[in-house]
Amino acid sequence: MKTAKPFPIPVRAKTTRYSCDKCPGYCCSYAEIEVHKRDVERLARHFGLGYEQARERFTKTNAKGVMMMRHRKDTIFDTICAQFDQDKRRCTVYEARPGVCRQYPDSTRCGYYEFLKFEREQQGDEELVALT
Repeated sequence: MKTAKPFPIPVRAKTTRYSCDKCPGYCCSYAEIEVHKRDVERLARHFGLGYEQARERFTKTNAKGVMMMRHRKDTIFDTICAQFDQDKRRCTVYEARPGVCRQYPDSTRCGYYEFLKFEREQQGDEELVALT
């Protein structure tokens, strides 16, 4: 007796439903963007620096002793990652960005993008940057 082959389970690719190209950098304005030794090493290689130079230049330590990306004043948000281009609204170290940035938002949708898209539709303004 011939046994039937089991019904194949389709593998569905994760379909992204957001565009970072249209976002003003909401996630880059998080007050604490945690980095690890490997992230600092990646930034050091990207800029041709030693580990300690990169750590001092690009990171700070919070009250709990955790390394974070340095921030600076922003034209839209209170502060933003120091590696963010405020004119183009893009990451300047995208290829060397920290692991937490590489993983975000870890789903097919981004809540910030959905919020931005909704507000722009409601206001009839494709350039609107909603802050609340």
